[in-house]
Amino acid sequence: MTETMNSVVVAEYGGPESLEIRQVGRPAPGAGQVLVRLSVAGVNYLDVAQRKGATPLQAPFPAGVEGVGVVEALGGEVTGLVSGQRVGWLAGGQGSFSEFAVVDASKVVSIPDSIDDAVAVAALMQGITAHYLVHDTYAVGPGDAVLIHAAAGGVGQWLTQIAKLKGARVIGTVSTKAKQNVALANGADEVIGYDGFADKVRELTGGEGASVVYDGVGKETFDESLRALRIRGVLVAIGGASGPIPTLDVNSLAGLGSLFVTRPTVVHHVRTAEEIAGRASDIFDWIASGAIKVPQVTQYGIVDVAEAFRALESRSTTGKLVLKHSTNSRRME
Repeated sequence: MTETMNSVVVAEYGGPESLEIRQVGRPAPGAGQVLVRLSVAGVNYLDVAQRKGATPLQAPFPAGVEGVGVVEALGGEVTGLVSGQRVGWLAGGQGSFSEFAVVDASKVVSIPDSIDDAVAVAALMQGITAHYLVHDTYAVGPGDAVLIHAAAGGVGQWLTQIAKLKGARVIGTVSTKAKQNVALANGADEVIGYDGFADKVRELTGGEGASVVYDGVGKETFDESLRALRIRGVLVAIGGASGPIPTLDVNSLAGLGSLFVTRPTVVHHVRTAEEIAGRASDIFDWIASGAIKVPQVTQYGIVDVAEAFRALESRSTTGKLVLKHSTNSRRME
């Protein structure tokens, strides 16, 4: 008899209402894979892109790309992992909104005993994203003026703290007074609104502009983000919360100051087990030492998955939204 499980499925492309909880067959791990019993899952904009049909996934499909849980079973050729081990992932396993998910063994990371499930899932996608953006996409260092849009958001809070660890001056943009307070609490040197932000950045930098702009807002900020950069500055497009990024005339970059524009994705920065383990190790060490404060975690039950995405897509949230699967999660209360 085939074992079944509850699974949140994208029944068809569309809004949060297209997410359905269904009874489906429980998967089995193949060679090089592990079966994970989920405790918590992260809510991400990548999930939104998948749900809207902006990725190759064809509906219906199981939702969720990031999770934390325990290893339930090992596939063939898997070494270095054991049943019952707490692990997490942010790539290499689709279906984290299900009770069980199959994940590539090379993509999971072990979760330290000192890190609870909610903190771990908050640290994975958002923390590791911020890690590669600050270390690899643009190597932030002392003397750099860094502009971070949505500085009170989940990734924005991680970016702010890591950039400050590397000695940068951080300017954050926010939309409300409450978010301004969040950004300042995370170490931002200046916090400004979105209206006329390019001119404000130039005023704050003596007319020079920012070394790098991390722009997850997209449509509403992209063109002005280019104008906020110094000569040979770098615009890092990391999302489109306000809508798709506008088409770019590459020739315009010369007149704006020989600028660079890049659109990195997490899958290209966790390509090997060593790379993902190294980034995760840095993040967990910073958390343990107190060098990084984990942004606020807001929990939803798995049955409230649509509500969680409505909150995320309203751009009214700060920190990390997570879905709680069951009482299996550790220290979630």
